Amino acid sequence: MSSDLPQPAYVLVSPQMGENIGAAARAMWNFGLDRMRLVAPRDGWPNPKAVAMASGAGRLLDDAQLFGATQDAVADADFVLATTARPRGLTKPVYSPEAAMRELAERSAQGQKVAVLFGPERAGLENDDIAIANGIISVPVNPDFPSLNLAQCVLLTAYEWRRASAEVTELTTAMGGTEWANQAEVAALSRHYEERMEEAGFFFPDHKAEGMKRNLRNLWSRMPLTRSDVQTFHGILRQMVRWKDRGG
Repeated sequence: MSSDLPQPAYVLVSPQMGENIGAAARAMWNFGLDRMRLVAPRDGWPNPKAVAMASGAGRLLDDAQLFGATQDAVADADFVLATTARPRGLTKPVYSPEAAMRELAERSAQGQKVAVLFGPERAGLENDDIAIANGIISVPVNPDFPSLNLAQCVLLTAYEWRRASAEVTELTTAMGGTEWANQAEVAALSRHYEERMEEAGFFFPDHKAEGMKRNLRNLWSRMPLTRSDVQTFHGILRQMVRWKDRGG
């Protein structure tokens, strides 16, 4: 069964190869989309090659709706965008994939039904199909090689849908089983180094010693240290002192 969450229907118009339908289903499910509609697939439906290619996304194919014409596939939609790589001589708003998915996410959140049209692999959507869409999605590809594989285009737009409709963490740090060191731990590390460097005569001449110590404390405070890092730096210094005491 399809998810009840607001999302666009992905309409594959006259797809030619079962493998590409399966790859498109996999790309959709990677980003949480599960409403696939098929318009007159060339090799008929269902297609065992699509199932093999879909891998873990086979349920999208089980639930895929089959239509004989593009108009029927989007009859329930309030807003439709068509993907195309070529100028078609039609007056329509042209969206980047990012802007297109933002538009669809906003409309979908308002309760509108939205859909995206994808054309067959060889030549893309016909003008008659594009004419029924409210706008065009144009991918900024290399003009000398503008053709995208069907599944690639599905993947690209599905990724942008995910970015537009779900909270995406722009940057995080994998902690690898440790935690960030707190102020007390960093201060203890700073004191450890300062004491040993004092013993080694590092802070010379005397009139520059306080400034050198301040710079060293500032260095530690600027470093994003984990508790594991702190333990490693303590261990390095202890081993160096032991090595010195053994006579090098």
